[in-house]
Amino acid sequence: MPRSGRLPAPSRRRTSMTHSSPEFDLRQASVQIAGQQLLEGLDLRIARGSVTGILGPNGSGKSTLMRLMTRQLAPSAGQVLFRGRPLAAYAASDFARQLAHLPQTPPHVPGLTVAELVALGRFPWHGAFGRFGAEDRARQQDALRQAGLADQAESPVETLSGGERQRARIAMLLAQGAGCLLLDEPTSALDPAHQIEVLSLLRGLNRRQGLTVVMVLHDVNLAGRFCDDLVALRAGKILDSGPVADIMQPVRLQRIYDLPMLKLPHPDSGRALVVPREKGDGAPWERPRQ
Repeated sequence: MPRSGRLPAPSRRRTSMTHSSPEFDLRQASVQIAGQQLLEGLDLRIARGSVTGILGPNGSGKSTLMRLMTRQLAPSAGQVLFRGRPLAAYAASDFARQLAHLPQTPPHVPGLTVAELVALGRFPWHGAFGRFGAEDRARQQDALRQAGLADQAESPVETLSGGERQRARIAMLLAQGAGCLLLDEPTSALDPAHQIEVLSLLRGLNRRQGLTVVMVLHDVNLAGRFCDDLVALRAGKILDSGPVADIMQPVRLQRIYDLPMLKLPHPDSGRALVVPREKGDGAPWERPRQ
């Protein structure tokens, strides 16, 4: 972060993390609501078949970016392309068959079993009054199996642990049959073991099936472990982006979070870990006043 406290002027060079046809292509995309600029001039290409983590401090625009890419918000300026087509060009059912979204706070639907929750993922294929056929049931059962919940299919969702419940929601996305998954803070409120479990599931799906995964994460080290690329937002602008190895550097992370960082090798794997630096007396650093 510059000493003035101001962000550097956004680069006009487009942020690209792929040389092939991208999953998402944002071209000077902005979002303004009631006169408030939430996102400004985003130029970004997200690689198809990759795992991309969205980082940034609270209020930086991460959830707004997710809402933009899932068509919950329309760009006030610029353009967002998904698989080469403007978002607005997709019919609702066609879009839902290609992209599945898990919001930060999923709607609570009481009284459902795990199997019934997962079956909701088939809605884009048959509508509210369509018949739940053999193909739907096969997709449902396969999603339960991949999420490790086949033995709990008839359990009420309310009886699951937090991690199991999140895996059930991911199974619902899998049943939807989409090739792109967007998840807003999928590890929120989970203990470390369940965080690893959920992210391992998503990473495995990416590796086995080539699914594109885009997710908002707050834990930098988890992002570095499970993602291919990282995008950092600050004040509604892209501050940094690139492969994990490039972003997981103390100087670059300090610019993102206004916090001095120290890079250490993981004692088992040698993979880079970053931790906040401490003062000589062990007291934490204070964020600079803006």
